[in-house]
Amino acid sequence: MAGNGAAGWRTSRRVLLEAGLVGGAAVAASVLPAEHGSPASEAATIPTVARSSSFNRGWLFGREYVSGAARSGYDDSGFTPVTLPHTVVPLSWGGWDPDTWQKVWIYRRRFDGSQLVGRRVFVDFDGVMVNAVAVLNDVVIGSHRGGYLPWSVELTGELVPGGNVLAIVVDSRCLAVPPVAPRHGPASIDYLQPGGLYRDAYLRVVPQVHLADVSATPRNVLRPNRWVQVACTVDAALGPVPTRLTVKLLDGARQLASATRTVNVHSGVSTVRLALTDLGPVGLWSPDQPRLYTLQASLSAVTGTDTVTRRIGFREASFRPDGFYLNGERLKIFGLNRHQLFPYLGMAAPARLQHRDAEILRQELNCNMVRCSHYPQSPHFLDACDELGLMVWEEAPGWQQIGDDAWQDLVVQNVRDMVVRDRSRPSVVIWGTRLDETPNNRDLYARTRRLAHSLDGSRPTSGATLRHTTTGWADDVYGFDDYHSNAGNAVLRPPLPGIPYLVTEAVGALDGPRTYRWTDPPATLVAQARLHAQVHHLAGLDPHYAGLLAWAGIDYASHNGGARIWHALKTPGVLDTFRIAKPGAAVYQSQVDPAVRPVVLPAFYWDFGPGSPQGPGQDAMIATNCDRLEIYVVDRWVATAVPDAARYAGLAHPPAFADLSLSRLGIGAVALTGRPGGTGAAAAPPDLRIDGYRDDVRVATLLMSADTTRDRLALTIDHTEIRADGSDATRVTFRAVDVYGNHRPGVTGAVTLALSGPAVLLGDNPFRFDEYGAAGGAVIRSLPGRTGPVIVTAYHPALGTASASLTSAVQPPGGGTVK
Repeated sequence: MAGNGAAGWRTSRRVLLEAGLVGGAAVAASVLPAEHGSPASEAATIPTVARSSSFNRGWLFGREYVSGAARSGYDDSGFTPVTLPHTVVPLSWGGWDPDTWQKVWIYRRRFDGSQLVGRRVFVDFDGVMVNAVAVLNDVVIGSHRGGYLPWSVELTGELVPGGNVLAIVVDSRCLAVPPVAPRHGPASIDYLQPGGLYRDAYLRVVPQVHLADVSATPRNVLRPNRWVQVACTVDAALGPVPTRLTVKLLDGARQLASATRTVNVHSGVSTVRLALTDLGPVGLWSPDQPRLYTLQASLSAVTGTDTVTRRIGFREASFRPDGFYLNGERLKIFGLNRHQLFPYLGMAAPARLQHRDAEILRQELNCNMVRCSHYPQSPHFLDACDELGLMVWEEAPGWQQIGDDAWQDLVVQNVRDMVVRDRSRPSVVIWGTRLDETPNNRDLYARTRRLAHSLDGSRPTSGATLRHTTTGWADDVYGFDDYHSNAGNAVLRPPLPGIPYLVTEAVGALDGPRTYRWTDPPATLVAQARLHAQVHHLAGLDPHYAGLLAWAGIDYASHNGGARIWHALKTPGVLDTFRIAKPGAAVYQSQVDPAVRPVVLPAFYWDFGPGSPQGPGQDAMIATNCDRLEIYVVDRWVATAVPDAARYAGLAHPPAFADLSLSRLGIGAVALTGRPGGTGAAAAPPDLRIDGYRDDVRVATLLMSADTTRDRLALTIDHTEIRADGSDATRVTFRAVDVYGNHRPGVTGAVTLALSGPAVLLGDNPFRFDEYGAAGGAVIRSLPGRTGPVIVTAYHPALGTASASLTSAVQPPGGGTVK
């Protein structure tokens, strides 16, 4: 994190440069040669001096680093203005080539320091991919290795009252930094890592004595004498200084408890501990009621006052041999794994898109837990998990590889930074201190486990493994990636006796590496729904499974697997890369209380096209939370279906199955091939109707059409408003659908997109349906300071035109909450 002092940076410029730019000896030798050229633009004045303010705007991107590009006098007139988050290369929805970003890049930012003199000033980066060196006014002030955790550089010692130039040299090569081990490349791990300043940056201005970190841990949560343990990390540039620390627990504006301590703080970093007691009744945090409180810590000294807040929740999470318990009650874990990769953006997705992913997982797929595979993910995503009640498995960056001693030291540092960053979050219930699917390394994992427990004794440790044995195992919870099948059906290995046991991955691509794309045969996509239902059913039957986190939530970019990988995209997600639900998502969408919303979702198409000429078949799956389904062709009853508790009793809401073969439906081939219009034309293909009942009351009706002449283009924008800050963005998706809005497979041709208004459209334009599969998407990103209505229009030559709109608006005072 902040770590090194500015003086140390000045005296070891070359060493830090070489540490930050792994293998970049030539770059290290030439970051600060003689200057040439002249500044390209006037320094931008920072309008306010808040404790922490966005530092996303005003950057200049110079593409590949060249000798001298970090010097303050370098001519950056040819650089491109960019706003963070930013990826160093343009990306499509697929076909990503890591060779395009496996280079060294340069960013620069000018700012006026006149309002900052006399204070301590930092720039905090939420994430830089992969390594970085910071140069301020021709002095190297810091470096960092690793792409997934925060990095802070102090500007104080080199800051001048007038114009300042901050240069960030970003090395995006995967060279001996977790998750990639020495002598391995980007294709050696299961996910791609596009480079850049891909998360938010903040300017932090604090007194000479300030709070560097605050952590809060609720204790005795289920007892009347519950209390909160608070640790305040104080960073003092001078000392000794009499300091008063006050911490408060707030419920909105109402104060529940407070504590004060006065100490003499010495120069350097120290920790002051306080306890909040006599809390009285508090609400518990859970997936159904994610109750949050505010912990406020204030430090007062002669140098000024500094205040930090943390959101906390009161919950007790316990993994036991007989299951998982939350707040004293057994709760079956039901969830998915998630990568933070986005089409066109790489990992550089802003807060709104991160929040939307959590919203989809919790509120639409009904997951109560997500595994952040295989690295610590965006703080914005975790903020949303706290707010929405989505429990989190968080793990250090890794995948199947262990490197040398220096590499292992980076793993330990990653665990430290991960735990320190997120230990106050109620959503995080377990630390992954063992790297994903790696061989057992007793010494390394003893170090990471001990470290996690020393920094946060309230959560267990684990790590996903492919070995179904306790030999060499020493974690608190056994995590097993279970990819087993029998005769086309998913099966699970039994829980290991006497220990907490969680299935950390299952299903994936049991039918092969190319499966679950929109271009695959309908039967393949239906199989995904069946396999996901099977594994959650099996885990639900046996209380010795804490639960199951299936693979995967969302499709993701990868080169692991070589030429077999379709468009450099792995497609095991129940959502595609645009977050459009596949038939495999239906089993998740139906696991909700019908009083909240009744669900009737067929895991099949009513199409009778080339991919399914015989229709849904004899065992057609319908995901539902209704207790009876009545099925009609037009208005003729053909079947009754009830939840299949015999085969899927482990699910809260088992799917129903019905015989929808042509013979059962009584539909002839002529009816299926006829089209309306014209003399002697056959009747239009019949509609399907499914009525859902609860307690003999009809609560839902689903209609599906086989008549392709009435098909249309559907276009959806996730949000009605975005912020005009140049960072904010939302998702737009478009699909070929029947007249009732159900996905229509097999549609070819291209969709042409047009945008009017103060925003930028990121996406392939035109977008080829025949290549991706009758669905697609794009990203709408705001422009800095530009407000007004934004309209997106999509056109397909056979399906017609669709449009949707939103507003780009000025950010409200204080920032507000992105949702």
